[in-house]
Amino acid sequence: MSDTTLSSPAASDGKDSSVPQKTSLYKEDALTKKRNASEKRFQAYGITAILIGLFFLVVMAYSIISEGIPAFTRTVLTVEFTVTQEQFDDAEGQLFKTRAYEGVFTEAMSQQFQEKEIAVPFDITAIERIVGKPGNTIRQYYLANPDQLGEPVEFELAASSRVDGYLNGRLTRDNITDSRFLMKSDLDLVDVLVEGGIIQTVFNWPFITGADSGVDNPGGAGIGASVVGSLFMMLVVLFLSLPIGVAASIYLEEFAPQNKFTDLIEVNISNLAAVPSIVFGILGLAVFIQFMHLPQSAPLVGGLVLTLMTLPTIIISTRASLKAVPPSIRDAALGVGASKMQAVFHHVLPLAMPGILTGTIIGLAQALGETAPLLLIGMVGFVARGYPDSFVGGFLDPNSAMPAQIYTWAARSDFAFYEKAWGGIIVLLIFLLSMNILAIILRRRFERRW
Repeated sequence: MSDTTLSSPAASDGKDSSVPQKTSLYKEDALTKKRNASEKRFQAYGITAILIGLFFLVVMAYSIISEGIPAFTRTVLTVEFTVTQEQFDDAEGQLFKTRAYEGVFTEAMSQQFQEKEIAVPFDITAIERIVGKPGNTIRQYYLANPDQLGEPVEFELAASSRVDGYLNGRLTRDNITDSRFLMKSDLDLVDVLVEGGIIQTVFNWPFITGADSGVDNPGGAGIGASVVGSLFMMLVVLFLSLPIGVAASIYLEEFAPQNKFTDLIEVNISNLAAVPSIVFGILGLAVFIQFMHLPQSAPLVGGLVLTLMTLPTIIISTRASLKAVPPSIRDAALGVGASKMQAVFHHVLPLAMPGILTGTIIGLAQALGETAPLLLIGMVGFVARGYPDSFVGGFLDPNSAMPAQIYTWAARSDFAFYEKAWGGIIVLLIFLLSMNILAIILRRRFERRW
C-alpha cells in the first residue's frame, strides 16, 4: 500500500487554504487521536467498573464465609461412663431425678480427671454453666434407650454459646462479665478441659440436620427442618408454575390473535414481573388463608404464593425462547403438511426447551430466596421443631423455610443465633449456586444448533 495524499479544504497551521495539504493514512490526524483516546477512556471505565464490582463481591463473600463458618462447628464436652440398672432404678425412685443423674455425671467427670491427671476443683453448678443440665440429657437418653443400661456410653454434651464464643475467639476474658450464664472463674476450668481433650471442637452436624431449638438454646439450633420446608415449597412451585407458565407462553406466542386484549395481557404480565414480592404475600394471605382457609405457615400456602410470583418470570423467559426459534423451522414443518400444533410441539418446543428450563430454574432460585411473602403467611412466626410426619404432612403441616429461618435467627438477641444466620446464608447460597449450575448444564445438554 502506498501513501495517499488527501486534499484538505482548510489548513490548520495558518498556511494558504487554497493549497491542498497532504496527509497520510499511516499517520493519525487530530480527529483520529481524539477518537482513540475516547475509546481507551471508555475501556478504562469499563475495567474500573468490573474491578469495583469484583471488589464488593469479594468483600461480601469474605463477610459471609468468615461470619458463617463458626456455625458449622460446635464445642462439645465428651465424657464416657456406664449407668447400671441399679443406678437407673435408684435415680428413678428419687424425687429429684435429674439431680440423681447429675451425681452420676459428676462421679464420671472426677474419674476422667484422675485418669488424665487433671487437678482442678469443679462443682455441678460450674458444669451446668458450661454445658447446661447434663442430668436431664442423661435421663432422657436412658429413658429412650433402656437397652444401653450396663453398657459404656460416650456422651457429647454441647457447650453453651458463651463457652463456644470464648473458644472461637468471639468472646475474651475482658468482655465476659460474671452472670448466671457464665463466670470468669469458669474459663479456667474450660481451659483445663480443652488441654485435657475433654472439651473439643467438632463439625456441627446437628446444624445441618437439626431443627430450631427455641430462643434459649442457640447451640442446638439447626436448619435441616427448614431445608425440608423449602423443598416441599419448591415442589409446589415446580409442579404448578412450569406447566401453567409454559402453556400460557405457547398460547400467547403461537396461537393467540394479535389484538388489544392480548396486548393488555402481555403488558400486565410484564408489570407483574416487577411487582414487589410482599404484594404477592398480601394476596396469598387474603386468598389462600383468609378466604380459602388453608393452614397457616404450611409449605403448600408458601408454594402457592411463590408460584404466583414466579409465573411472570417463567412466561417471559419461555416466550423469549420460543421467539428465538427461527421462523424457517415453523415454515418447513407447515410446508410438509404438519398442523400448527404439530409444528409447535414437535419442532419449535424441543428447540426452545433449553431456554425454558433455564428460565424455570432461575425462577425457582428466585423463589427459594424470597422472605417477604413468607412473612405474611406466618412462616416466620412458626418455629420448626421437627420434620414432617408424612409426605402429605410435609405440604399441610406448619413448617418454616430457609429464608424465614435465617430471618428469625437474625432477629434474636444472642450473638450465637447471629452466627447461625450467617451459616444459614451459606447453605442457602449453596442451593442457589447448585440450581444455577444445573441450569447451565441443562442448557448445554439440550441445546441444538441450526
